Amino acid sequence: MSERAAEAGGTAAIDLETRGGGWLLVTPAQDRVFTPERCSDEHRLIARTTAEFVSTEVLPAEARLEEKDWELARALLRRCGELGLLGINVPEVCGGLDLDRITSLIVSEEVACSPSFGATYGAQANLCILPLLLFGTPDQQRRYLPRLVSGELVGAYALSEAGSGSDALAARTRATRQPDGSFRLTGEKMWITNGGFADVFIVFAKIDGEQFSAFIVERAFGGVTSGREEDKLGLHGSSTTPLVLQDVPVPAENLLGEPGRGHKVAFNVLNFGRLKLGAMCTGGARATISEAAAYAASRPQFGRPIAEFGAIRHKLGEMIARTYALEAITYRAAGLVDGIPAPAAGGSRTLLEALEEFAVEASIAKVAGSEILDFVVDENVQIHGGNGFVRDYAAERRYRDARVNRIFEGTNEINRLLIPGLLIKRAVRGELPLLAAASQLMDELLGPPALETGTGEPLEMEMRTVESCRKVALLGIGAALQRFGTALEEEQECLLWLADLVIDTFAAQSALLRCRAARNLPDAAQHEDAARICVAGAALRVEATARQLLAAIAEGDTLRSHLAALRRVLRTPTPDAVQARRRLAAAAVSRGRYPFDR
Repeated sequence: MSERAAEAGGTAAIDLETRGGGWLLVTPAQDRVFTPERCSDEHRLIARTTAEFVSTEVLPAEARLEEKDWELARALLRRCGELGLLGINVPEVCGGLDLDRITSLIVSEEVACSPSFGATYGAQANLCILPLLLFGTPDQQRRYLPRLVSGELVGAYALSEAGSGSDALAARTRATRQPDGSFRLTGEKMWITNGGFADVFIVFAKIDGEQFSAFIVERAFGGVTSGREEDKLGLHGSSTTPLVLQDVPVPAENLLGEPGRGHKVAFNVLNFGRLKLGAMCTGGARATISEAAAYAASRPQFGRPIAEFGAIRHKLGEMIARTYALEAITYRAAGLVDGIPAPAAGGSRTLLEALEEFAVEASIAKVAGSEILDFVVDENVQIHGGNGFVRDYAAERRYRDARVNRIFEGTNEINRLLIPGLLIKRAVRGELPLLAAASQLMDELLGPPALETGTGEPLEMEMRTVESCRKVALLGIGAALQRFGTALEEEQECLLWLADLVIDTFAAQSALLRCRAARNLPDAAQHEDAARICVAGAALRVEATARQLLAAIAEGDTLRSHLAALRRVLRTPTPDAVQARRRLAAAAVSRGRYPFDR
């Protein structure tokens, strides 16, 4: 452990493989990275149970859900409760199964095959149950969790307001403290999933207009009303309404967490929500690829199925490769939250500590997931041609339903700003030796080039490329800090580019580690095809992003020096991606589904 920390120029006491962002400094050992192929028999059983429930009970009911049949939505949530799907991470004493976070991702992934019900489920299991699990008192958990886990009560989460979307702390909803210690809540919340029929709301308000805090609010308290259903672009089968609070009496014991610490509740719930949203996007992408492959195999043009044409195979292959990387990202991040690898010393982290530690990885999963799913559903419409533009085919609905994921759980822009922001804060606090690593890299670049010898190891070029992407990200962070210092937080364009460098590096590294872990599996060659496409695509994007970033940071001789360093560091492989995509497409078409089994 100490050697790996020392390699990064940091302190030997830090086990970088267990720190958020530590993979920017050392490449973890592949046996310390969780991949879909490492799922247990129990994981697979729960996946099959959830998939069967969705295919037999939810998907046939989608038309009724889109007609706003909320009694049906409640019945489906109760059915989730019967199957144990609402209490995956909840202790058994509160009616849950007390399983790992990977299991909860698997369930979210399968439920997302029905995007509207996936949103309904997510508001219950992620946004209402989780804050009670993380911050509720024993009494609060006893009163609410068993009935939420069973589906008897429906939950919702009320954070956003018309004037405070991304700036959550600017909320105007007010909680006025009463002489007996209780509160009166007044205000209006917006975009509440399950808002039309929820019984319990996690509501954020400022105590006496100052202390941002969280409260457990029941509709039965009085003064709680739902506005009209929003006329949305997509997710027509989920309820989204304003929530109006008019002098709502809330008992003192329904304050959730500490007064003035509502941001801890909100942000950590969002961290887990972002990770789960990445998994839901994975599930949506897998289902869409299966649909696209089946359609391409059955749609004849010019005397043969369109699946035989290179243009269609290119699309299918790229859709599969990007989804492969997304799976690698989400399962790796979930493994980190679960303590895989376990901390070197001091025992395991609590769930709250883990969510805070791996907030960067959760944001990466959210951004990558929502944008990869957007790519996949867009290509699915294109594969369907005119049929993809009409409601007779599911491709049209998938396209509409996917768009909101770039807004859910904090916009992608907010998450992109968070990624480098958190990394730099940790570096400044001495928790992550990024600055030392960037300085060490600059010293290396000023010296003579290191001699490289081939090892003949499979994917050797890809390993070097991922390593070079990691160095480019460090180069970008170091150059940006050198140019702007603490004022970097005001240079949002640069922060967005830094985020893209980090996201592409994590994606390429995760895909490659997944591939290497699968080298003894029967479909190892298929994993290699996907990994090579992922790494090559990431390297091209890293180069383009780095050039834009460096041009915004420097000019003249300084810029030329930075670009020379970029050319020296970055390795861009040129695999035969045409044949690799064709092989992936052929595997999907022959099976009629996404080709990588969990």
